[in-house]
Amino acid sequence: MRLRSDAGSVVRSAEVTLGGPGRAEESDGTLGRIESDRFALVALTWNPEEAHPDLELRVRRDGAWGRWTPARPLHDGPTAGNREARDARRGSDLAWVRSADAVQVRRRSGRSPRGLKVVLIDPGTRREDRADLPAGQERAARRAAKGKAFQPPMRGRRLWGADERLREGSPSYCNRLQQVHLHHTVNSNDYTRAEVPALIRGMYRYHTQSLGWSDIGYNFLVDRFGRIWVGRAGGPRALVRGAHTLGFNHTSVGIAVIGNMEVAAPSKQTVTAIVMLAAWKLRRAGKRPASSVRVRSEGSDRYGPGREVLLPTIDGHRDTNDTACPGGRLYARLPEIRRRAQRRWNRGGE
Repeated sequence: MRLRSDAGSVVRSAEVTLGGPGRAEESDGTLGRIESDRFALVALTWNPEEAHPDLELRVRRDGAWGRWTPARPLHDGPTAGNREARDARRGSDLAWVRSADAVQVRRRSGRSPRGLKVVLIDPGTRREDRADLPAGQERAARRAAKGKAFQPPMRGRRLWGADERLREGSPSYCNRLQQVHLHHTVNSNDYTRAEVPALIRGMYRYHTQSLGWSDIGYNFLVDRFGRIWVGRAGGPRALVRGAHTLGFNHTSVGIAVIGNMEVAAPSKQTVTAIVMLAAWKLRRAGKRPASSVRVRSEGSDRYGPGREVLLPTIDGHRDTNDTACPGGRLYARLPEIRRRAQRRWNRGGE
């Protein structure tokens, strides 16, 4: 399988259909093996009306096959009924495999979903991936925000290499901000500083081209080095509607930690970045970080449409949806994050 790129883009990708009429399945449930150009990210997608399938995959690196790992369903996404959800597909978490040239998929139980596809992405590399904010600019921004709810330093879409041609339509905006939802991206914990832009580019392409969303799902992403990255287009100061918390996107902002917080604890720098970002967004909205708020669900897999739910102003994705996100080790830090964000909020700022 050859991976293909759009003109002028460093990102290459391919999608391959598995299963379906006339396609054989091996006795152990293996649905197929795909050999391809080198890829760094892999996921599975399927038709939106299908239930979450019980699938697993493995990849080949340097001639050796790795272990089978579950293809866990992705619980982020636009709310049903919203225009962004109209053509959306369902899919698995996007796995970072760094450099592989083949993938196998097998069914563990149940049946294979209709429309099953394997998504392979090579996010490419750019000279700018090693670039960073000037040290003086970063220090000045952090000093300005120290102890108060001022805007923290952040890296815009151009720095991670967003191809704006992949976005569909203009950004949508929330009428008000009531909550900050925390997520984790699950895909990798050992990435380098220079690999972060590539990871975000891969997620962006997966969300827009494979899942059919209008943009990357998260408003902001925070890496393990404590750097904040702007996700969705529309401006970090604006109330941009994301596609991160099914049923609760309409009054919230989504912050995703790049990594799997079930198996790794968030770094000190990551937690501090979350505190700074949450305090700043909530101060601008006049919402206290350590409080709770009544929110009306637009329909999630946990709370039906129209149901009012009392939730923490800063919560984890699992508080609103049937998911382990944002991972147990990040979820355990939520009380600390709320306290620290509230202290910043109390000292004033924007």
